[in-house]
Order: sequence, then structure tokens, then C-alpha cells
Amino acid sequence: MSIRQARRRIRRVLRWGAAIWMLMLLAAAWPGAQPPEPEGRPLVYTTEVEALIHPVSAEYIGQALDAADRAGADLIVLILRTPGGLVDSTREINTRIIEAETPVVVYVGPSGTRAASAGFLITIAADVAVMAPGTHIGAAHPVSGTGSGMDETAAEKAASDVAAYARSIASQRQRNVELAEKAVTESLSFTEREALEAEPPLIDLIAADLDDLLNQIDGREVRRWDGSLEVIRTADAEIEAVEMTWRQRLLSAIAHPQIAVLLFSLGSLGLTIELWNPGAAVPGIVGAVCLLLAFFAFQILPINYVGLLLILFGMVLLVIEMFTPTYGLLAASGIASMLFGAVMLFDSPAPELQLGWPFILFTVLVLGLGTGALARLGVKAHQIRAVTGADGMIRQEGLAIDPIPAGGRGRVSTRGEIWTAATAPGEDIAGGERVQVVAVQGMVLTVRRAAPPSEEGSES
Repeated sequence: MSIRQARRRIRRVLRWGAAIWMLMLLAAAWPGAQPPEPEGRPLVYTTEVEALIHPVSAEYIGQALDAADRAGADLIVLILRTPGGLVDSTREINTRIIEAETPVVVYVGPSGTRAASAGFLITIAADVAVMAPGTHIGAAHPVSGTGSGMDETAAEKAASDVAAYARSIASQRQRNVELAEKAVTESLSFTEREALEAEPPLIDLIAADLDDLLNQIDGREVRRWDGSLEVIRTADAEIEAVEMTWRQRLLSAIAHPQIAVLLFSLGSLGLTIELWNPGAAVPGIVGAVCLLLAFFAFQILPINYVGLLLILFGMVLLVIEMFTPTYGLLAASGIASMLFGAVMLFDSPAPELQLGWPFILFTVLVLGLGTGALARLGVKAHQIRAVTGADGMIRQEGLAIDPIPAGGRGRVSTRGEIWTAATAPGEDIAGGERVQVVAVQGMVLTVRRAAPPSEEGSES
């Protein structure tokens, strides 16, 4: 083989090698040609709400949904048990569930709990609604935000609005529209069996616990709000719990009837102490903070403001009793007013929103005794004779250093000090005689002869 032929073969081999190399690069770059990467464990986020549905609950649930979306989770499970809550917060939560990229499961559990009122609307809005054995949902009829009864027209409008909202959600989720409406208009409640066996059903599954739920839902095809279908993988899933922040835990704890009443009581006592003892600072600051927190809770809870005003009126009556004694009549009226106010403060059928009689009696008793004791101390403080300044000199006794003629002036010694003094009209005082201060005018004392010491009870 000649050198020229060898060079030709080398160039041919190089050209074929370059072509093959380019084809390999194109094959590697082609999306369909890449080998599938091994898939990891499914990721499931969980969040738990055991409280009233209010702005703090809505913020917490929205935070959990955002975290699941950012992490690319396969599923988020909202474990729900609640007596109800605010309609506005419920709508906000449902909007976040509808807009979430991650499929959402609402699980009413564990056994023996419920998701009533607002909880019912959240349950039927989920991609997958699940209940534990022995639970129930429903009773979503709206009540006044103040806890008091609404007139017939307002009640009808509110019920119609919420019923339309329930029908809209149930229809889009392909759940039982008729039962969803009756849960609002007729306050119907449903056990887990009744909800599942309805036609069409209100819920999708019954699960004993979270593990049972994940086992049943693995491989299930879920229809999202926009109608798209998505297959859920939960086998051997990694579970990530989303907890409340410390701020959310604090605000959620405050939004409890008993805590709100205690904060209101402490705040009222703190401001009362500050008003009777200006400059103490600490009682005023603590009282103001407690009242602000209490009023935050009152904005969330269904408060009857007539009850709140009765409590305030009762405290005012206790204070008036201290200044104008009426032989206990005003004090008894004040305690009765506070008692009726505490009973009326939370007017709700939910046991979680009612104050028990032991708590009411104990709180009213402590608040009444505390307010009465502070008022009595304030009255006594005003009755104590001054011991400093010009007022503190009145009725002080001293010794005349010089003779003080009527209408004239001399010197007296009192309280370790020497003062210029004048006598009362028509009275002469000899030097060394005991005197008593009756008035102070600038730096001059007006004195009179001191009464001789009583000899009553002396031995003869």
C-alpha cells in the first residue's frame, strides 16, 4: 500500500469517526433519548388544624400549601377538626386549596372528632375528602359574627349566600350538591358512612389513620379543580409535617374564649391600678397589652357586645360603691351585671365557644374582689392626711421661742425647724409655750396655744 492510499484511509476513518461522534452528541441531546432517572420516594406534606377557623388558621394553611408547592410534594394532607369559624377565612382557605399545585387531601380525624360549619365547606372543597370512623361533618348554617341573633331577612340572605357557595364547590368537585345545600339551609350533619354512601357521595374515602389513608390513595387518579387528572403516588412516602410558627401558635391560643376573657380581666385591672396610682407604669403597660390582645381575640370570636358592655358596667358600679357607700347595693348590682355579661359574652351553640359556670363564677368573683379592693385602697389613700409640704404642717405642734403678741410675729420651733409665726387673732403666746400650727401662708405659720395634754385615765 502506498503512502497516498494510507493517508486516504486515515482521512476516511477520521471522517467516519467525526460523523459517529456527532451522531452520539445529537442522540445524547435529544430529550426522548435520555434514559429515565430513577425516581425517589414520594413526598407528602401534612398540616394539622384543631381550632376555630379564623385569619390565623387561614395564614397557617396557606403557608403549608406554599411550602408543599415549593418542595414539589406529591400530596399535602390537611388533618382537620374544628367546630367552625369565620366565613371569610373559610373562603380564603378554599381559594388557596383550589389554586394549589399540589393535590390536597382534607382528613377529618382522628375518630370522635368533627369538622362542622366552616370545616364542612373546607372538606368538600378538597381534591380528596377523607373521614375517620366515628367522625361527622355538616351543620354549616351561618350565624351572626357578633354571636347575637340576626333578623329574618339578614339570616335568609346569609344562608342563601353560603348555600350557593356550598353548591358551587360541590358541583365542581362532583360531590352531592343537594346534601351540601341542606348542610347549610337545614343545618344537617353527616356521619362518615352517610357521607360516603350518599349518591353521589360527599367524601371519597374512610381511613382509620394517616397510614391507612396513604395506603388507600396510592395510585389513585385524582381530578383537580380545572378538570385535569393526576395519579397520586404515596407508597413508602416521606412525610414532612408543617408546624405553626411561634407567632401563629400565640395568636391561635389567644383566640379562645377563656383566654380572651382572662386577658380582658387582667387588662381592666391593670389600667385601673394605673389610674389610681399614676406613674406606676408597669400595671398600665401590662394592662394595655392584655386589652389589645383581648380585643384582637374578640374580633375573631363571635362576641355579643351587650355582654361586654354589661361586664364594663358592673366594674363601674363596683368603683362607685367605694366612693358612695350604698350598703352593698351597687356592689351587688355590679357583680350581677358582670355575671350576666359573662354568660352572654359568647352566644354560640358550639361547646368550644361557651364559658362554663365554674369559670364564669371564679372569674367574676376574682374580678369583683380585685376591683373592689383596689377602689377601697384608693379611697383610703385620699383620706390619709398629708405629711409633707404645706398641708403636712397643719396641726403640727411646736414650741414658741419668742413671746408672740396678738397681731405680732415671733419665732417657733416645729419638726426640727425654726419658723416665723403669727398668732391667731386676739391671742397672746408666751415664750416657751406649746403651740399648734393652724395655717401656712408662704413662709409664715399661723399658730395658736396648744391644748393641754389630756389627763384622762391618769392615776390619782
